[in-house]
Amino acid sequence: MSIFEKVDVVKEANIYFDGKVTSRVVMFADGSKKTLGIMMPGDYEFGTDDNELMEIQAGEMEVLLPGASEWQTFAKGSSFEVPKDSSFKLKVKEVTDYCCSYY
Repeated sequence: MSIFEKVDVVKEANIYFDGKVTSRVVMFADGSKKTLGIMMPGDYEFGTDDNELMEIQAGEMEVLLPGASEWQTFAKGSSFEVPKDSSFKLKVKEVTDYCCSYY
């Protein structure tokens, strides 16, 4: 889905790592939410409160998923899932546009 219709958008941005990662929350009528964001090149670690599906819209990153010992590369058109109550590491290679769904 490239266009979200009939949604609410939280005006205030989520800003992480001194502004190198930013996102906006999109809320749907059924109570679900997604974030749309941009990551600048760098190394990051995030924790999860919910299960997450990360879809890469543009750019490229290497990801170390929970319990994994090897990094995986994800680029435009790919996605990965992260379980709730865990953490994952990212090595963002170039400016990356992403959509994260929570479930």
